[in-house]
Amino acid sequence: MRLSIIIPMLNEARALPSTLAALQRCAPNAELILVDGGSVDRSVAIAKHHGVSVLTAPPGRAKQMNMGAEQANGDYLLFLHADTLLPDGVEDLIRSALARHPWGRFDVAISGRHFMLNVIGTMMNWRSRLTGIATGDQALFMRRSAYEAAGGFPVQELMEDIALSQRLKRLGRPACLTQKVLTSGRRWEQYGVWRTIWLMWRLRFAYWRGVCPGQLARRYH
Repeated sequence: MRLSIIIPMLNEARALPSTLAALQRCAPNAELILVDGGSVDRSVAIAKHHGVSVLTAPPGRAKQMNMGAEQANGDYLLFLHADTLLPDGVEDLIRSALARHPWGRFDVAISGRHFMLNVIGTMMNWRSRLTGIATGDQALFMRRSAYEAAGGFPVQELMEDIALSQRLKRLGRPACLTQKVLTSGRRWEQYGVWRTIWLMWRLRFAYWRGVCPGQLARRYH
């Protein structure tokens, strides 16, 4: 059963070399698809240098990931952020998990200097276990049949990962793997850790209350 790894990207030239090199080591048999949303840096050239096919989609992570899934040949789909590294043996981990669950995610660790990044990662993992909801930082994976039954990612400007998790949860609880993906803490460190924590909690609460994702995206950006 083949695994397809789909990466949406937009100006990820700094992160891509290490991500692609790691994927060639830890998932050598997986199909790798990058979907570009209009990069103006060297992202596309870097991907092609590594021998990876690149699709072009309208900007928007949901649109990019849906296009990648449409073109993928795998029975299992993994959606990965361009700045996130997978654990070794990821293909076997996913096959084993999806033999028992329709979808799943990994625990996450966040790289960076600030001590709160470890706390944030731990809180994300526990929250996901309690709620059955996962975020894109945790490398969502699923059977293709589950992706299709859920209707793919809702085309919205923010929280598309949470929205898909809610749909997938109707098909079954996720496999919550304790093996960790390592994602970059650049977002928190660039804008301030405490400020970003406060912003994300406000956005999640507003989304739970039914505020339009487009409005939330304007606040986020």
